[in-house]
Amino acid sequence: MNPKDAYQRVLKEVKKKIAGKEEVIELLFVSLIANGHSLLEGVPGVAKTTMCKTLADAVQASFGRVQGTPDLQIRDILGYTYLDENNNLQLKEGPIFTNILLIDELNRAPPKTTTSLLESLEERQVTLGNSTIPLKNPFIAYATQNPLNIEGTTQLPKVLADRFLLRIAVTYPTIEEEQEMLRIKEREANIVTEKVIGVSDILDMQAQVSKVEMPDDVVKYITKIVNATRTDIHVVMGGSPRAEIAFMRAGKTKALIEGRRSVTIDDIKSLARPVLSHRILVKSTGGLGVNGVIDGIIAQVH
Repeated sequence: MNPKDAYQRVLKEVKKKIAGKEEVIELLFVSLIANGHSLLEGVPGVAKTTMCKTLADAVQASFGRVQGTPDLQIRDILGYTYLDENNNLQLKEGPIFTNILLIDELNRAPPKTTTSLLESLEERQVTLGNSTIPLKNPFIAYATQNPLNIEGTTQLPKVLADRFLLRIAVTYPTIEEEQEMLRIKEREANIVTEKVIGVSDILDMQAQVSKVEMPDDVVKYITKIVNATRTDIHVVMGGSPRAEIAFMRAGKTKALIEGRRSVTIDDIKSLARPVLSHRILVKSTGGLGVNGVIDGIIAQVH
């Protein structure tokens, strides 16, 4: 299936239930085809979960869901082993054994539990007892998180956040989008999300990503941006080489689903916040915030 056509089909289905938010939906699809996980951050009630669930509904792939709570345990995500009545060791699979996993409010879960996801996100496998079990292909995790000023939240460790390809900010809707949302809610009972692409289409598009060209000037631009995060006076910890790889993968995927054969510098500029905002640590003084620092770097780097 043509990647551009595939994305337009998925977008059409998601838009049945979501008002506006085209940029967010595109980034979610980029994450899926780039074979990378995504964090969605925003206040409760801005349709983070609905977008992820509707996107999964438009894909003929298995879907699992975990609700982040203060008492969430590792076994609630990964599963566990047990002895059956015949004294044989059996595996009770957790919801992580799926193609698309939605973790709601990840930063409400205890750090010990969230850290247990490191192996699964990076290696696409789970270790239970003495057994290492591969996850399904593809395996993509979408995790929603509330802003840190919301009661009951904790900051994700950088080592975990870095495993997510993108951090996608979900803001309040515009007045026009809210009006459209109310109309959607009126007819929600009659809305059916069609499954328009399948696992084979996803895997095929993932294979096509590597064929997208990345010119030398784009490579240089990526390295300049990431290097600038390491030298900026407002930054305590800059981006690692994993940030540069994320720029490459997301940039190639964005070009692919927009019907282009080559990545542009504008692609990289548009991906700067999603790629960097969860990877760099900025000083609390100055009042710029992480997005302000990133915007300043983009304005200065040529």
